[in-house]
Amino acid sequence: MDDEKAIPTPDQSDENFWATVLTPVDPAWNEPGDDDTFAMDEQVLDAVRSLAERISTRASAYRAAGKPFDAALMAAPDVQLAMLRSLYEAKRSVDRLAESAATVAGRGGSSYAQLGAAWGGIKRQSARLKWPHAVPKKSASESIPLHYAGGDAVIHHDPGADAWWYTATGADLQDDESEAVHSTSAEAIARATEFLLTHARPARHETA
Repeated sequence: MDDEKAIPTPDQSDENFWATVLTPVDPAWNEPGDDDTFAMDEQVLDAVRSLAERISTRASAYRAAGKPFDAALMAAPDVQLAMLRSLYEAKRSVDRLAESAATVAGRGGSSYAQLGAAWGGIKRQSARLKWPHAVPKKSASESIPLHYAGGDAVIHHDPGADAWWYTATGADLQDDESEAVHSTSAEAIARATEFLLTHARPARHETA
């Protein structure tokens, strides 16, 4: 532990917050253990089962009849088909979130080799094929689309000011447009991501 490099932890109000946050930490993560992956399975199962119960025609019939959906009903083949459909939607969500994470990391200076290592150890070429726009070319100044937390943003470069800015619409349909004051695309992406997280879609309230 004594040999580990100290990682700075500034508050957002600190003057050097963004400079510190946009400087990558190496290693970026510790390998998850069995307890971590089992906990993830449970959380994914909870989310998928919640969706399955919302879209299951059998569960809908129980709700219409004013009856609780007993856990034993999950054994019904049709409910398991609803689970399978929900798992497919979970996979699509993972793919969308992975693309967002890869874009933010790549535009922040991470290489395709690093993205591939994070994605289960795939090769650099495979990571490039999976996320072709994540890591910019040295001369790139094109607009960068970003989907995150249910909202969308576009990162733009202003050649005259040699600075970056963004436009964003959160999941709650709130809009934001920054000034062209960000010195790098990574900083503009970080600011846009912060806005999208702040304006994520409100949690749904279950109805009886």
